[in-house]
Amino acid sequence: MDRLRQSLLDTPITEKDGYQYFVHPISDGVPMLEPELLREITVRIIQEVDLEGVDKIVTPAAMGIHISTAVSLSTDIPVAIIRKRSYGLDGEVSLSQVTGYSESEMYINDVEAGDRVLVLDDVLSTGGTMTAILDALSEMGAEVADVLAVIKKVGPNELDDTDYEVKTLINIDVVDGVVEIVDEDGDF
Repeated sequence: MDRLRQSLLDTPITEKDGYQYFVHPISDGVPMLEPELLREITVRIIQEVDLEGVDKIVTPAAMGIHISTAVSLSTDIPVAIIRKRSYGLDGEVSLSQVTGYSESEMYINDVEAGDRVLVLDDVLSTGGTMTAILDALSEMGAEVADVLAVIKKVGPNELDDTDYEVKTLINIDVVDGVVEIVDEDGDF
């Protein structure tokens, strides 16, 4: 995970309303995402997650899409994208996403009771989005085989008070405008 580690150490930081954001190819699409970085992440995900009997990869739009697509192309497991727009299709399920900095509705399509799913996302920060997704999937009767977020920003997290376990590839913090690697091996 040398490329991921170095890319995080080199990432720019921006501040909005007192919150320090790291701007990274995996979480923001800028700076440009190099194929070597995406390949390194994809290979590690496939090595670390439970893919046995997984029917679908489930990911929130937008920044989980490229990661999930790369994993899908390598495993032939289809991707169901959780969107911020309702399409009104049969079986669509709404969930409320609340993070430390936003609140919105999201919609799950193409996941049914009994589906065994892998949930993939780019970043785990406050845990609000992931908690809402996992709660919704559970209520729908889907079986969550595994959950992975590529990058975890350490700190208080809504998942801390749940039974959900989320694997991460690398854990970071942003201190005084600089990314610090907290755990190079993430939560494994």
